[in-house]
Amino acid sequence: MANIIKDSSTRIKTAIVLLIAVVLLGLIDSFFLFWAAFGVMLMVAISESKVLYDLKSDTIYVYAAIIWLAAFYYPMPEDLIFIAAIGMASQLAYKKTLSKKLFLPLLYPTASFLFLLSLYSEYGVMSLLWLLVIVACADTGAYFVGKSFGKTKFSETSPNKTLEGVIGGVVIASVFGSFFAISSVSIVWGIIISSIVAFASVFGDLFESYLKREAGVKDSGSFLPGHGGILDRTDGYLFGAIVMLVLLRIAM
Repeated sequence: MANIIKDSSTRIKTAIVLLIAVVLLGLIDSFFLFWAAFGVMLMVAISESKVLYDLKSDTIYVYAAIIWLAAFYYPMPEDLIFIAAIGMASQLAYKKTLSKKLFLPLLYPTASFLFLLSLYSEYGVMSLLWLLVIVACADTGAYFVGKSFGKTKFSETSPNKTLEGVIGGVVIASVFGSFFAISSVSIVWGIIISSIVAFASVFGDLFESYLKREAGVKDSGSFLPGHGGILDRTDGYLFGAIVMLVLLRIAM
């Protein structure tokens, strides 16, 4: 019982610190600060992904650092992932010594963080708030609806998820998310984007669960006391950001 109380206390303290940090970032609304914060998160996430992918080489840090530095100056950061992939493929073909597993953290989580940065750069801090509300509502809604009405297993990868919970979470996220849609999109597009992003976030969480099961670990890391690693807390956002950016470009 004492350990449960201690773990809960640690979890709450970490959550409060994270909330304060997010609020401050949002209020300051500085591209440099978001770039720096996402950059730190990316490097930690890469270290966690190395464990999940059983990747021994540290070369991915060099590629990620170069990509992220270039992303500060280049207007469409997500394009850089293809340049990096070409560079890695060229090195692999030329020397035959590069690990093929290096492509995995390049796609997840590096590409996702580039999309997050692009989302902020193109549509502002309110788009990140919108994403935050959608994913949080989808996750929370799925938990409570699943606990109350869930009977049908959603996936073998995550036995605790139920189909009823997923549907309930997506519906709740669609409703609440539409209220936080950026002002430049219509109500209809607000609902459409909220629902699709919510659905994508479910599979972000599912993919992270798959990676952890394959690696035989409970959490992706321990960077956030009481919450696990960066990937444990951002998995839904890393899928959702990509989908939101694409849909916003279509809607706009």
